[in-house]
Amino acid sequence: MRADPDIRTIAESDLVDWMRALNTGFLRPPTPTPAAVADRAGSIAYARARGAFDAGRCVATFRSFPQRLTAVGGASVQADAISSVTVSPTHRRRGLLSRMMAADLAEARERGDVVASLIAAEYPIYGRFGFGPAAGVADWEVDVPRAGLDPRWSGPADGGRIDLVDGAEVRKVGPELHERFLARQHGAVDRDEHWWQRATGQLGPAMDPTWTEPFQALYRAPDGTVEGLLAYRSDDVWNDAKLSMDTATVEDLIAVSPAAERALWHFLCSVDWITRVRTGHRAMDDLLPQFLPNPRAARPVTRADWLWVRILDTVRALESRTYAVPGSLVLEVVDRPIEPVEPGGTGAGTGSGGPAAGRYLLDATPDGASCTRTTRSPDVTLGAGELASLWLGEESATRLAALGRLTEHTPSATATAETLFRTARGPWCPDTF
Repeated sequence: MRADPDIRTIAESDLVDWMRALNTGFLRPPTPTPAAVADRAGSIAYARARGAFDAGRCVATFRSFPQRLTAVGGASVQADAISSVTVSPTHRRRGLLSRMMAADLAEARERGDVVASLIAAEYPIYGRFGFGPAAGVADWEVDVPRAGLDPRWSGPADGGRIDLVDGAEVRKVGPELHERFLARQHGAVDRDEHWWQRATGQLGPAMDPTWTEPFQALYRAPDGTVEGLLAYRSDDVWNDAKLSMDTATVEDLIAVSPAAERALWHFLCSVDWITRVRTGHRAMDDLLPQFLPNPRAARPVTRADWLWVRILDTVRALESRTYAVPGSLVLEVVDRPIEPVEPGGTGAGTGSGGPAAGRYLLDATPDGASCTRTTRSPDVTLGAGELASLWLGEESATRLAALGRLTEHTPSATATAETLFRTARGPWCPDTF
């Protein structure tokens, strides 16, 4: 009988083989380039990177890294960010992902991480591990000539200004701006130094030969404070009548004020020759369409799940955020244990419960909350994935109840959960990882 693949953390000597398996899983050219290997070697934490090895060959990949995730109200929680998850097509349905996930999340709980996070390439995979969709994204394509913007616009009317800058300036002011943005936007995650180096080309062509320099612009408020950052690229397309048909594609647009956000969108739509703007991944309730005199000029392209969250510590997660109104609620959280799937098994688990499981009394206020385990009768019952969706304000308790994914035991408890957990603006994670 063929032995099960060996799952272990990787060493530096495994990196090329691990990256080959990673590329195979994502249907990229299998053999990594020397530049890609050098880039990965400079950013990976080997102690948190796993591989499954069969007869000496890597056939599955998994890694995690520390991350700060903003909860509702602006507090940061420590997250176990999961990425690079693949299983080679020759080794599917053998429980390799389950084994790697179980080991990683066990370590995350031991470290004291509050949640785990990931960007799901496929929807059905991660719900069985207790993850829930926690921040969606929307993309728009703006038909600039139809948007109705003033063609004579030459700059913000509020006394602010927009400056085109280079990568060095972005590296200087971008991290501090992003920290202010991070404190305002629940669902957003931190950006480390490697992120800024990659985004601004500091790593150089030897590390990333595919990188090309984007156009970059800053919005400065009337007092000179940087309140917004835009990075975009453009193609160069002319039709047979010698009319420009250029498309600007947004790589990054963050702002800490509506004035900055409006000014940067207006600037981009006013650039000569640009007839179409592709927004990239924005918040589901992004302001862009309504910034335009004709919102119909912003055609929806994508509305989908994006950031998924798995609650690892229910008490700390619920205490980390603020709530819309004061109120109390007893939640019964159903969470099956995270156990490896044996070949041919279901992975349903046989233990007493996963890390989020239990009955909790939440005493919430707009300024914070206390959460304790309790033996009181529950007001509502829901799963760990549903709790994650409620936690960031992505989902509605009323909708979850209608879908049969939240059970009400006390009259009006669903309405109480609705008013407690809902947020004025939706969550948003601008980054992939």
